[in-house]
Amino acid sequence: MRIRLHLRHSRTLATFLMLAPLLLLSATAELQAQVLAELDAFWEEVSRTVAEGDFDGYSATYHPDAVVIFGMTTQPITSALAGWEEGFADTRAGRNTASVDFRFSVRRNDDSTAHETGIFRYEARSASGEGSAQFIRFEALLVKRGQWKMLMEFQQDPADEAEWEALGTGSG
Repeated sequence: MRIRLHLRHSRTLATFLMLAPLLLLSATAELQAQVLAELDAFWEEVSRTVAEGDFDGYSATYHPDAVVIFGMTTQPITSALAGWEEGFADTRAGRNTASVDFRFSVRRNDDSTAHETGIFRYEARSASGEGSAQFIRFEALLVKRGQWKMLMEFQQDPADEAEWEALGTGSG
């Protein structure tokens, strides 16, 4: 009787040990899907704020200590935002339209940090329709402190529409 009980517990333990990795993978996949959904919502919020000229909302997507990199130069996000504020005011007032969309080539993250690489498409047009779209390769580091905040934005170099299309329909 004692041997039988031991064998039954051994089978239960063996079954658990076989199923544990599958349960862990399932939980990891669910967490990954949740994090990607949160990051997609972050990029959608960035897009919304640009389209609506919501400067305060856009500013709130950055960590207070964020750094922006343009090619070979860096600056605090506060300096970059000061230079962008007039464009947001013009959009909000209807003097121009603006939009930004994001597509990603690499997305690395855990539940509180993310490194996103891809291309963004920014378009600004005056009320008379003058303007054009720009495709820019970028990288971003984000941290989650309650909400996702961008800590570093690296605007690298221009991309072209073919590269943009090759990334498919991105998020955000």
